Amino acid sequence: MIEYKILQEYEINRQLFHSFIRRQLVDQCLRLENNVWVVRSDPFIDDWTEEEYQILIDCLQNTIQTGGFVCGAFFHGALKGFVSVENGLFGSQNQYYDLSSLHVSEDMRRHGIGKNLFLIAADWARKQGAKKLYISSHSAIESQAFYHSMGCTDAVERNQKHIEAEPYDRQLEYLL
Repeated sequence: MIEYKILQEYEINRQLFHSFIRRQLVDQCLRLENNVWVVRSDPFIDDWTEEEYQILIDCLQNTIQTGGFVCGAFFHGALKGFVSVENGLFGSQNQYYDLSSLHVSEDMRRHGIGKNLFLIAADWARKQGAKKLYISSHSAIESQAFYHSMGCTDAVERNQKHIEAEPYDRQLEYLL
């Protein structure tokens, strides 16, 4: 059985990710061409280096330090998924909270963990006063299918900071 737990800053360290498998084999991706999303073959393996794990740990700790939200999904005590939402409204009407990460370990994908984490994060953001979640989502068609199944749509307002950081991401929103 999966246990969902709000994480505290002191719990976020390299050991937490000991049993987490980031690996994602990507082939088909969405690409924005002439203002239309098209599927293109762009094969690569998405995984994290030790340096990237340290950046992730620093970011998640910062999320908590600044009043944001981090929740983990645990199976037999091992982290198998996590989600984070940044504190602070943005957008022309202060309508968005930023869903900054949502990842499920390769060995536990397609078991509903991502959906549950997404809904837990959405509930937290709603309680903070957000009207929408903003998602800069991975362009892999599997990731896009997940967000579509959750009811996400193209963002009405696109966040330039996210576009510059990840130009191939699709900018989405979720109405709370």
